[in-house]
Amino acid sequence: MRRDEPVSNVRRILALMPLLLLAACNRAVLDPAGDVAVQQRDIIYISTALMLLIIVPVMALIVVFAWHYRAKNQEATYDPDFDHSTSLELVIWSAPLLIIICLGALTWWSTHLLDPFRPLNRIAAGKPIDPAVKPLTVQVVSLDWKWLFIYPEQGVATVNELALPVDRPVRFDLTSTNMMNTFYAPSLAGMIYTMPGMRSTLHAVLNRPGDYEGMSANYSGEGFSDMRFKLKGLDQAGFDAWVARVKSGPRLDTPGFLALAEPSEKVPAMYYSSVEANLFDRIYNRCVKPGTPCMSAVMRHDGEGGGHGAPPPGQKPEGALFKDGAEKGTGPNVTAPRAPDGRAPGSPKTDKISFNLLAAARSPA
Repeated sequence: MRRDEPVSNVRRILALMPLLLLAACNRAVLDPAGDVAVQQRDIIYISTALMLLIIVPVMALIVVFAWHYRAKNQEATYDPDFDHSTSLELVIWSAPLLIIICLGALTWWSTHLLDPFRPLNRIAAGKPIDPAVKPLTVQVVSLDWKWLFIYPEQGVATVNELALPVDRPVRFDLTSTNMMNTFYAPSLAGMIYTMPGMRSTLHAVLNRPGDYEGMSANYSGEGFSDMRFKLKGLDQAGFDAWVARVKSGPRLDTPGFLALAEPSEKVPAMYYSSVEANLFDRIYNRCVKPGTPCMSAVMRHDGEGGGHGAPPPGQKPEGALFKDGAEKGTGPNVTAPRAPDGRAPGSPKTDKISFNLLAAARSPA
């Protein structure tokens, strides 16, 4: 074996390292199957191109300047007293400013156009929404550490498996049982947070049949790494067959959901043939457990002037904080009224000096 052979092997390994890094990449972001994700990908392309308008010339000019003003180039201009050039300043500042303006306009436009709460206005480029087609509603609940998908129109539910008919708008209503998570299916649309006691909305569409993957993109504890779900794109016949297959599972009622909500990891796909009425609303209002008041009822009671433990109209609330001095009565835990100058009874004048200073400031000179 030649002496330089180990060195050449090391060089080959180093040359293959970038390929190994790229092998772990998921092309779902750059090759999505949904129109919303396609538009988001295009924004990435446009933003990258705009930024490269500055990066590429700067990198090229570094090489040009280093070569032109090298020590051996006697023809290069040497000007040690140079301190300002108006034309150079205009180029340096105007180009980045124009790019920032373009990026700002792109951000404003995309923020409004791709607002997750905004219903879709097209299925794909050149394919507007058919007003006769009703969006499919899917209720999403993030649990520890799994995903629950409820189909209220079909009356079924699944765990860690989401099936969607292609070219049909979908409205996702999302909430969480315990902690914040992020619903993210790169092939479908962008990220949307799920939070306990709150309901988020996401509108999206899947344009291409296939098997894809979704996940939680927000760290939420021990089982976060395996908090993933399967995303299936099916034609209408395939979706109907999938629903029929799901209907072979058990019923999801309150005791079943409370057991499902217990923390668990690496949960396989589960199917439920029917779902207890208003289960998602009770999850969102945090009143699944029997006897727990719903947040909506509590807020409605507060809005009507009730509040927690509020007295009937015309009566003062209980507690010494809401009572006058004469109403407090006497006792070891009741503070005696203060003197007019702010001093507590029996205390020296130096005590409560802030009250003394206030009284002096109010007195005429």
